[in-house]
Amino acid sequence: MDSLNQLIKSANNLVVFTGAGMSTESGLPDFRSANRGLWTRDQKQYLSSTNALNDHLQEFIEFYKKRVQGIHEFKPHKGHNILAEWEKMGVLKQIITQNVDGFHQEAGNEKVAELHGTLKKVHCETCGASYLSEEYLHGNYACSCGGVLRPSIVLFGEMLPEKPFLTAEEAAIKSDVFLVLGSSLSVSPANQFPLLAVETGAKLIIVNKEPTEMDGIADYVIHEPIGSVLKEINSKL
Repeated sequence: MDSLNQLIKSANNLVVFTGAGMSTESGLPDFRSANRGLWTRDQKQYLSSTNALNDHLQEFIEFYKKRVQGIHEFKPHKGHNILAEWEKMGVLKQIITQNVDGFHQEAGNEKVAELHGTLKKVHCETCGASYLSEEYLHGNYACSCGGVLRPSIVLFGEMLPEKPFLTAEEAAIKSDVFLVLGSSLSVSPANQFPLLAVETGAKLIIVNKEPTEMDGIADYVIHEPIGSVLKEINSKL
């Protein structure tokens, strides 16, 4: 860990990439998991699509109401708080996240590129008006214009939003240390950012419970809880 601590301490452009494992340490269930909740894995994938929004709206709303409830029931963990400290210290330059829970911002991070959008907001499919996602918790699923309110996340069948994608791409290219936290690195195109970072000279660190597809090109691979690893690194910065 000493060499890892020194690497992060000496980084000029530390970029952090977070996936589902970052959220599950807060207690938030991984929505893709087949053995959690009321839906099978295939049902969850379908309900996360534009097809469900267009053709099975009631089921779509029920599914996302549960997910919105989840992000209000759980809170950022110590790992989120440490990353917020690192940003304030100037150590951390950018977070790239696949997560939609908004926990990074809740912990205090401001430089967050949300590749898949956020469950903290919903917007109107017709006029684009934006609302807080508490509208779902209050049973409000329609805009004042009469249009359907949907979560402001990327559904299967939609493109990633351009601004966060370009921010992430630029951050990966500029990074000299690229730290992956809780991602299997199996979802494209998001999993290309660690590869881009390595190709442009960055050191790659992967912290994930399970092996990933990019362990072979990483400089450090750690299969330990994220919060514990960040706490240990933070104690020596």
